[in-house]
Amino acid sequence: MISASMLVAAILIGIASCHVKAQSEFMRGEGMPYDAFDRLPRTDLEVSGGTIHVGFAPGNMALPREKIFDWIRASAHAVSIYYGRFPVSSLRLLLVPVDGSRVRGGTTWGYRGAAIRLPIGRDADADDLKRDWVIVHEMVHTALPDLDDRYAWLSEGLAVYVEPVARVQAGDLTAQETWQAMARDMPKGLPQAGDEGLDNTDTWGRKYWGGAMFCLFADVEIRKRTGNKFGLQDAMRSVLAAGGNHEKDWPIARVLSTADKAVGVDVLTRLHDEWGSKPVTPDLAGLWRDLGVKMQGNSIAFDDNAPLAAIRKAITEARPR
Repeated sequence: MISASMLVAAILIGIASCHVKAQSEFMRGEGMPYDAFDRLPRTDLEVSGGTIHVGFAPGNMALPREKIFDWIRASAHAVSIYYGRFPVSSLRLLLVPVDGSRVRGGTTWGYRGAAIRLPIGRDADADDLKRDWVIVHEMVHTALPDLDDRYAWLSEGLAVYVEPVARVQAGDLTAQETWQAMARDMPKGLPQAGDEGLDNTDTWGRKYWGGAMFCLFADVEIRKRTGNKFGLQDAMRSVLAAGGNHEKDWPIARVLSTADKAVGVDVLTRLHDEWGSKPVTPDLAGLWRDLGVKMQGNSIAFDDNAPLAAIRKAITEARPR
């Protein structure tokens, strides 16, 4: 006899199967969240400018659900601080319990309304969730229009770059932790042999850290050219204000020109012209020096007398909504 929970799981992914197989297919990405939300009970969480509809795939969690809801609210708060509001008015968030104690990746869709599927370790405790970065990364995706696949570096790179900055602005990370991680990991995005530019090189390093490096250099250059009045945060807020969230399909030229117009300088368009079609190896060591980021073993120190120290500070300071 099939139990009620097994039947629900089978219905959600359109197969007559057992609970274990249902969980496996959710993990492989075959269980799209839209149909699941038609059948799962959900809890609605109000956030700044929107509502997150939370549903749980079948499975038990060690943490009480209210603790999980607190983590979701805190993550949405960080994204709302960076963008001035939550990027979409309605988000479906499907949590899939899996083995372990951490969030194990995530996927974001927009074509039938913003939706995120997040496999979450059933043994996760409050500290595990506090350290998690994945949910904020996925929520940042909802703030950018859906782009052609060859520009996935901008979508992923922006999420890699914005996630820690947003969490610093929300008080969930320190600036030291964020700059240390950037200094350590940003070189993974440098072009390697055979590279043909960000638009044409679909490697993990270039897609994630190459895209993040593009965002960092763009942020610094916008601030240099505007006397530190504006930064990438202002540029990306303008894309969202123009209706450019993940529920929309935009060409990359529209994203970049909308962002450039808002800050009054054509940094993003020009940088894409330079980095998109050919390999460019920027001077990362020089940038860290100018920002006043000094590696000291496994930690960093800040040099507030460095020429771009004010820009470094401004990047992680919360801006008014």
